[in-house]
Amino acid sequence: MTDLRVGIVGVGAMGADHAERVARKTAGARLVAVSDRDQARAGALAEGLGARTVSEPLDLIAADDVDAVILASPGFAHADQLLACLEYGKPVLCEKPLTMDAASALQVVEAEHKGGRQLIQVGFMRRFDPEYAALKELLDSGELGRTLLLHNVHRNQSVPSTFHSEMIVRDSMVHEVDIARWLFGEEVTKITVHTPKPTSLVGDGVRDPQLAVLELANGAMADVEVFVNFQVGYEVRCEAVAERGSATIGLGSGVFLRAGGQWGGAMPADFRVRFAQAYDLEVQRWVDATARGEIDGPSAWDGYAAAAVCEAGIESLNTQRPVEVALADRSKVLG
Repeated sequence: MTDLRVGIVGVGAMGADHAERVARKTAGARLVAVSDRDQARAGALAEGLGARTVSEPLDLIAADDVDAVILASPGFAHADQLLACLEYGKPVLCEKPLTMDAASALQVVEAEHKGGRQLIQVGFMRRFDPEYAALKELLDSGELGRTLLLHNVHRNQSVPSTFHSEMIVRDSMVHEVDIARWLFGEEVTKITVHTPKPTSLVGDGVRDPQLAVLELANGAMADVEVFVNFQVGYEVRCEAVAERGSATIGLGSGVFLRAGGQWGGAMPADFRVRFAQAYDLEVQRWVDATARGEIDGPSAWDGYAAAAVCEAGIESLNTQRPVEVALADRSKVLG
């Protein structure tokens, strides 16, 4: 079997990380092309990895020597790029968000369904993290009884000054939205976003941290603390509370040291360190599934559902009131 020839659109921090992964670590795949609006950055990366550059993203998607695409471009570009992937029949791993709003995300879902083949996988990589996967297996086993609550913590050391309040919902909290849907196997029906007094380390008008409460169709609930200017490091934790016990992940698996009157361990600087294995597994399984003509991970519907919840979350952020999630009828959309 020949290697899957992969093109990557967008080679900022995430896209460059994926480019290195495809070129050096992923079996059955070969990086052939990259595209980025910063053509100097794209050129330097391509030269180092033995790929070529394509100035226009849609030209990369259409290229005959590109079998499949990873989209790590800005979210505002995803809708057109995803529709192009569908037009050319190219399997695509799309970093979140699927698109910038629920309406355009639903259009992508409908276009994929009309084509008769699932081609889109969304980059909710936490589903591939060994700790999250083990938690999912435990909860699904029924050993702890019915799962009642999720408590989530999502903290970044820092983000750029351009990272505004709505982005905290759409680009950070979206991961916990997907995790809640996945662990419970239910849709989110309502979201309330609370904003305590913000940290003094952000600009005027930025509401950081945020605390969200998600209500699900089966009556379960999840809370999410997102704090993107935590200063200490990158920290992601999740505790599931069930009828006969609880389970927590994200407590740190490295060396736990007691010395010099202190105890503790190292905290990763960013998500690429904390979820490195998850990204490796995600891309490898995407490549393997693509070779089989399948997807093996979050679908376009998952991306749409998360977008719908985050859209309601942004409304709640701005109104400080609970907001019902307006979600299309899946049975009518997908048949």
